[in-house]
Amino acid sequence: MDNVYNGRSEVLVVRGEPGIGKTTLLDQAVDRASGFQVARATGVESEMELPYAGLHQLCRPMLDRLPLLPAPQREAASSAFGIAGGRSPDRFLVGLAVLSLLAEVSEQAPVLCVVDDVQWLDRASAQVLAFVARRLLAERVGLLFATRDRNEDLQRLPELLVEGLADADARALLASVLRLPLDEGVGERIIAEAHGNPLALVEWPEFISPAELAGGFGLPTLRAVSGRLEDGFRRRLADLPVPTQRFLTVAAAEPTGDPALVSRAAARLGAGAEDGAPAVEAGLVELWPKVWFRHPLVRSVAYRVASIDDRRAAHRALAEATDPDADPDHRAWHRALAAPGPDEEVAADLERSAGRARARGGLAAAASLLERSVALTPDAAQRGQRTIAAAAAHLEVGAFESAVALLAAAEAGPLDERCRARIELLRGLSASAHGDIRDAANLLLSAAKRLEPIDVVLARDTYVFALNAAVTASDLARGADLAETAKAAKAAPAPPQAGRPHDLLLDGLATFTTDGPAAAVPTLRRALSAFRETQLPPNEAVVWLGYQTGAATLLWDYPSFRAVAETWVQVARDLGALRMLPWGLSTLAMANIWAGDLFEAASLIGEAELVSEATGSSFTLFAAALLAGLRGHERDATPVIEATISHARARGQGQGIKVVRSGAATLYNGLGRYDQALIAAREAYRLPPHWGSTHVALHELVEAASRCGQPALAADAMQYLCETTSAAGTDWAKGIEARSRALLSSGPAAEALYREAITQLDRTPVRPEAARAHLLYGEWLRRENRRVDARLHLRAAYEQLSTMGMDAFADRASRELAATGETVRKRTVETTTELTPQEIQVARLAADGRSNPEIGAQLFISARTVEWHLRKVFTKLNISSRKELRESMLRPAEA
Repeated sequence: MDNVYNGRSEVLVVRGEPGIGKTTLLDQAVDRASGFQVARATGVESEMELPYAGLHQLCRPMLDRLPLLPAPQREAASSAFGIAGGRSPDRFLVGLAVLSLLAEVSEQAPVLCVVDDVQWLDRASAQVLAFVARRLLAERVGLLFATRDRNEDLQRLPELLVEGLADADARALLASVLRLPLDEGVGERIIAEAHGNPLALVEWPEFISPAELAGGFGLPTLRAVSGRLEDGFRRRLADLPVPTQRFLTVAAAEPTGDPALVSRAAARLGAGAEDGAPAVEAGLVELWPKVWFRHPLVRSVAYRVASIDDRRAAHRALAEATDPDADPDHRAWHRALAAPGPDEEVAADLERSAGRARARGGLAAAASLLERSVALTPDAAQRGQRTIAAAAAHLEVGAFESAVALLAAAEAGPLDERCRARIELLRGLSASAHGDIRDAANLLLSAAKRLEPIDVVLARDTYVFALNAAVTASDLARGADLAETAKAAKAAPAPPQAGRPHDLLLDGLATFTTDGPAAAVPTLRRALSAFRETQLPPNEAVVWLGYQTGAATLLWDYPSFRAVAETWVQVARDLGALRMLPWGLSTLAMANIWAGDLFEAASLIGEAELVSEATGSSFTLFAAALLAGLRGHERDATPVIEATISHARARGQGQGIKVVRSGAATLYNGLGRYDQALIAAREAYRLPPHWGSTHVALHELVEAASRCGQPALAADAMQYLCETTSAAGTDWAKGIEARSRALLSSGPAAEALYREAITQLDRTPVRPEAARAHLLYGEWLRRENRRVDARLHLRAAYEQLSTMGMDAFADRASRELAATGETVRKRTVETTTELTPQEIQVARLAADGRSNPEIGAQLFISARTVEWHLRKVFTKLNISSRKELRESMLRPAEA
């Protein structure tokens, strides 16, 4: 508690079997939290399908601070908690809202959040609380969780495993609760079977007859503690009057603990409020201010000992007693559990509840509600459609096994072609986004063909998805390859209306493979222009912006690539689409790598890593490998490159492996180890290369092959490079082509080409390539014994490369300068060496003028944590203001 009180957050997961004492430990922590604001929540088994129910329970006392949050966070929390309507919030944006809310409240006094029975929390609440737990750092907030089993969402959080009492302590506890003499042998068996479980030791004497206690009868065969406890609770419940049992069945079926609702529903079954009194006297339940069972097992047993008919009657009574306007979702759920068999009215009601849950961001609840709706749907065709919808919802929340099972169930029933196409589309999209992408193109291609006679627009869009999957899987694809996919896409039916940017994009991408770059470039340019002029809804834009960056790369169009990447990141941020955000951040990092702003690229990569970690994404950060290769430090770059290749191979991302190999080729070209660069480059550019970002680095193979004395290989690579550069015709493309041709030329022709490359590339933002053009020209001039001319270009290369942090290439320029007789003063870039990656991100955003809340919102930390990081940054850099920080972050220094 001291750390929390002094501004250092703490998180602990208390894990142990039922009755082991977890709740007692939480209660003791609350008792010791003097001066703390305490917020509590308890998971309820029957409430697991209600999105954010547990989180709302925890945050309810703090909601008066909600207006102080930034608007996107406030809207997300309000929508999730049902306070206000609005679009479906991303759960991680809800998590950021809760983090900010706790930080706000902790400004007044330290906060202790206690969450019991996490195993019965609704999934949305569990995921948000896990997100918050991982982001807490410098807030006066403590989080205590208690759970029976290892929780998937709470993995990697500090954990305390609560185990049973030692035998001596167990005997002492047992002796303290005995009411009759205990046979020694019986006592030893109780101790052995209880395994030190305190609740078992306290409760078992109540369940055992005097004869058993005295040793007159043997105890039953050994069974699990929870089973013995349930048997005891079952016997105690059986001793209660029948109306009381009926009252408890209703209470156990009602998740909110609303005493008025329980009383109204019980009265419909002939059990009045007074019938709860015997259960209170027996210590099994409390009825005010909420209906709470003494132990979760009591609720579970009270529900399960009732017959199926009695449980259905309880849910029917609860549905009738629930206000359909105030709480339509609970009413629909109770109606579903009361239904004896298929019922279309109830199934449709559940489907509507799923829609409302989705609108609140409760995707897990929507999936569960839809799945229950499926079971109650009488019509086979309608059941198939709802099964597919349920599978899609499960895929959105990452419940892949459930989704696959539902899709399999849907396939077993009567389906029309649209449904079968949707199943293949879902399988393909799932493989593309979350699984092994090797099969994705095949699935998506089949789905697109099925959709052609049904929905031309969706079919054409699916062909784009299939092309992207084929490129991503590359030579690791199973089934349809890129050529087959492109051929099918090219033959797709014409769009219903001309000029739709999606259709232009499909035509351009397919043509690029079937007919070559020259035929595709005009259509791709029209597609990018049409997308710029079309205002897509944000939910659609966040998907299609990624495909636009691919088109811009094929066109060697750096300004469009950067503009689209910036828009992608902004749209993902505005939407709170955090699963898409790493893609946008990584793409924008690529834009900065190409522009030579390696510091900004590293910051974006760090943020993408942070988001991926927070969201549990399996995103592969190819940009990190390219950045490492460009920096040129082999010891640092090799593990990054190898880890990225391993991750890409596990997901079937053949093209990603090629991208990373291109980064290795850059590394070794920079180090002047051209034989190793050639090995990496040949792996990256197995010809003909797929379209993708590797084509813009094909010059690495030309350079390595030319330096290794393999002119034929260099000429082949040059041929494929020129197919795209000549068609694109941008300054970037023409500069790279001229520089690569110069490597294969000699005499005046080589010099003219080097000069042309420098002229073209100096006009672009692609500074690393311009600097490398100066380097190559300077090296050529030195070999021509034109030392004075060589120094001019080598000095320019060294200044530019060292300032950008491209150390291997800068060292190469330095060695060449030394060979001309010039002494080189080594340059470095100040400010970053002592800062951690998180501090670098915070410092860069602060230097850009962002406020602490803005920085916190972008990095998924609180404003207080931002302040904590900035204090450390100021101390390390020996500065005291943001103005000095801006100067320090930008100032190059000589060493």
